Amino acid sequence: MPAPDDGPENTRATGETVLRYHLCWKHRDLDGVMALYHPDVTYNDFFQNRVMVFNELREYVQSSMPREPDEALEHSDRIRLDGNTAFIQYRMTLRGSQGLVSFRASEAITVRDGLIWRVNEYASLVHESAVNPARQGSTRPAVSRLGLSARQLGFMARDLQTYFERQQPWLDPELDLQQVAKACGYTRNQLSYLFNQVLGQSFYRYLNHARLRHVLAAMDAAETSVKVDEMAFAAGFNSISAFYSCFRQHTGQSPKAYAKQISLRARTQDAP
Repeated sequence: MPAPDDGPENTRATGETVLRYHLCWKHRDLDGVMALYHPDVTYNDFFQNRVMVFNELREYVQSSMPREPDEALEHSDRIRLDGNTAFIQYRMTLRGSQGLVSFRASEAITVRDGLIWRVNEYASLVHESAVNPARQGSTRPAVSRLGLSARQLGFMARDLQTYFERQQPWLDPELDLQQVAKACGYTRNQLSYLFNQVLGQSFYRYLNHARLRHVLAAMDAAETSVKVDEMAFAAGFNSISAFYSCFRQHTGQSPKAYAKQISLRARTQDAP
C-alpha cells in the first residue's frame, strides 16, 4: 500500500527526512541511518538484483558507508522531490583499461510516516573516455551476485589501488590473484569480477601495466645507459617476450627506441 501524497506539506516533510538520511550517511552514523528506516522498509538493489528488509540492512549499510570523514560521493544533481518520494543521483569514478569509467547511480526514496519506507537503487557503468567509440555510453556489467553493491565495488577498486601504490606487490614475479585478494580483504571471485566486468581488463594485464610503469619510471630517472632487460626482471616480469609486448602496446615503441629517445632528450636539455 503506497503512502498517501498530502501535497506541498508532505513533500517538505519528505525532503527533511531524506536530508537527515543523507547526512547520517555522510557522517557515518549507522544508528542514525537505521533509525530512519520504517519497520516495513524494502530496499531494492537492482545492481545486485537483491531485495532486503529491515533485519538485513544493518550489515549492508555498514559496508556501504564512506570510509573517511571527508569522503563523499559526487552528486550529479540536486535532490528532487515528488510528493512522498525523493530522487538522488550520484557517481563514483574509477579507472579502467579504456580510460575513466564510473558507476552512475540513482535512488528513489519513498517516505511513509516520517520514515524511509522504500528505496530503489539503480546503477550502470559508464565509459567516460574510450579508445573504441563503440564502447562509449552507458553499459551495465553482468549483475553482481557476489554480495557487493556498486558503491562497495567502488571501495574495492580504491582498496586495490591503495594496496598497489603502498606495497608495490608487482615486484614479486610469482604474484597471483589469490594473494592480492587476501591482502586486500576480498575473495578471489570478487576481485576477478572487478577486473573483468568493471575495469575491463584481466588481472595479469593490470599487473603487467604496473610493472611497466615501474620500468618506465626507472628509465626516465636513470642518469647512465640502462640494461632494460634487467630492469624488466627487477620490476617483476618473468618473461622478456611479455615485457616487450606490453612495452610496445603501451608506448608504441621498442625499449631500445624509447631509451634512445630519452637519451636524445637529455642531451638536448644539457646543450648550452
